[in-house]
Amino acid sequence: MSYERRLNVVAALVPLVIGVVAAIMSWSLGVGSLSAPGPGMWPLVVSVAMVIVAAVLVLQSRPRGDEERFTKDVVTVAIAAASLIGYAFLFELVGFEVPTIALLVLWLKGLGRESWRMTAVVSVVATAALYLLFITGLGVSLPHIIQL
Repeated sequence: MSYERRLNVVAALVPLVIGVVAAIMSWSLGVGSLSAPGPGMWPLVVSVAMVIVAAVLVLQSRPRGDEERFTKDVVTVAIAAASLIGYAFLFELVGFEVPTIALLVLWLKGLGRESWRMTAVVSVVATAALYLLFITGLGVSLPHIIQL
């Protein structure tokens, strides 16, 4: 198997595995029925769609000539993905606000190399907007520190 084909297969297998894991986790949340969907219904639908598309990509993994080689930018993607796992862990542990600001600071300053001013403004304003939208506006019960 050529290097380019291996890259295409790996690029398709990663979302395929993630989709399978997400489907299993969605099913464990409870799917319900079409008339009374459970919390796992839409995550399951998205997961199944992800698995189908990824499976098609695996089957059509022949080289097309425009494949890119792995470079040091892969590290940036790996850090971003790992930070989402850390975010999910911290979200449950300390609430919504601190992990959201920390994630945005990492992505803007650490990965995006934005200025400290831009990083601070965007991190705080985006977190406040999300707080107002989800917790205050929509009444979603997210773990949070600040009580308005």
